[in-house]
Amino acid sequence: MTEILNDQLADPFRIVLLIGLYITMLRTRTATGTFMPLAAGAVAVSLIIATTLSSGVAFGPNVGMGIVANIILLAIIHGAYQVFLRVTRK
Repeated sequence: MTEILNDQLADPFRIVLLIGLYITMLRTRTATGTFMPLAAGAVAVSLIIATTLSSGVAFGPNVGMGIVANIILLAIIHGAYQVFLRVTRK
């Protein structure tokens, strides 16, 4: 299971999709909120990648570990954005 998680954490396609998801959430935050779009997006990205890029792993564990990887990556993206905001504010 850790090999699957490590592979998914290093997947550049997943990272780019999640950065796009986070930017979209920032632009629509007033209308949709923060948590629900990120949660739905994390599940959607996991399902999209699991169905299109089969890695020889069963579908269920691949989706489950994908959701975990997406949550970890979204936390890192959120932290990086918060650091960016603090550095750019005067």
